[in-house]
Amino acid sequence: MSRDRDHALPEPPSRRLLLKGAAAAGALAAVPAVPGVAQAATQARPPKPAPFVNPLVRNRADPHINRHKDGFYYFTATAPEYDRIILRRSRTLNGLGAADESVIWRAHPTGDMGAHIWAPELHRIGGKWYIYFASAPAEDVWAIRIWVLENAHPNPFKGTWVEKGQVKTAWETFSLDATTFTHRGKRYLAWAQHEPGLDNNTGIFLSEMANPWTLKGPQVRLSTPEYDWECIGFKVNEGPYVLKRNGRLFMTYSASATDFNYCMGLLTADADSHLLDPMSWSKSPTPVFTSNDTTKQYGPGHNCFTVAEDGRTDVLVYHARQYKEINGDPLNDPNRHTRVQTFGWKPDGTPDFGIPVADTAKAGD
Repeated sequence: MSRDRDHALPEPPSRRLLLKGAAAAGALAAVPAVPGVAQAATQARPPKPAPFVNPLVRNRADPHINRHKDGFYYFTATAPEYDRIILRRSRTLNGLGAADESVIWRAHPTGDMGAHIWAPELHRIGGKWYIYFASAPAEDVWAIRIWVLENAHPNPFKGTWVEKGQVKTAWETFSLDATTFTHRGKRYLAWAQHEPGLDNNTGIFLSEMANPWTLKGPQVRLSTPEYDWECIGFKVNEGPYVLKRNGRLFMTYSASATDFNYCMGLLTADADSHLLDPMSWSKSPTPVFTSNDTTKQYGPGHNCFTVAEDGRTDVLVYHARQYKEINGDPLNDPNRHTRVQTFGWKPDGTPDFGIPVADTAKAGD
């Protein structure tokens, strides 16, 4: 994810900043205590966030959490009925699990945006709220495309959600999982789409944006399924999301069918590179987050990123199931649950997601 105001991940403090802070602390120690002043000057760092409760939100797949400057975490995700867009908010990540849920938009009974309401993302752009989501006509449920809603009210639970229309891409083909980010003053859209003539289901594409619902300039393919782990069940690259850190952009994505083979891959680009040049992006040859029999979490993927309440601790948000075997089509199984866990960084500056953590033990277990 990008470090713009709507969902920023802070950079770790620089050495210079730390030295300045130490010097300032020394100077403050030399100042005589003044009632009401010394307390404010020596405020402690925000407390370490509470342990996360997992699953965080049950029966909600493709989760997106936006930590906004108003102090709330905003949550949206795919409902298993695929017929509506929901929204929750809480001042804590754990609080999202019990937060009231509002339906802010429903599928049309006929025509466009009538079926397969998938993977909404909530973004704050230019003083307005936008939701990107995938849907299909009620009469042609696999003709899935990307659509946008807009709300000018400061509170996304209020005001009116206006349908801004379809994001028009180079081809009228299966397309979904749009996400947006800014870099060096430019706004981009990344998404998944089937490219005519290629023997796959979807690849990952990137384009600059003219406005929050319109692409401009070239639309380039960054990745297509090529490794065995990207091609199990279906040849899929989908669900991109961008994280900026350590002078690089990291784009996670999900691969293979949505059963226990579903996993996360990683693309990496230098922050100074030309993002619309596919050669700027390198693909990790192995998945970076996969099913785990020990913790009994299966098919982890379609992730995003946020930070914990301390504003510093990096958090991975994703969905997974609690069992491996599924009867019938995985898309008809409702038990993909939203999960959160902290993650760290390897010595080479790349993210270290670890393994999907086990479910939180209940009292008495």
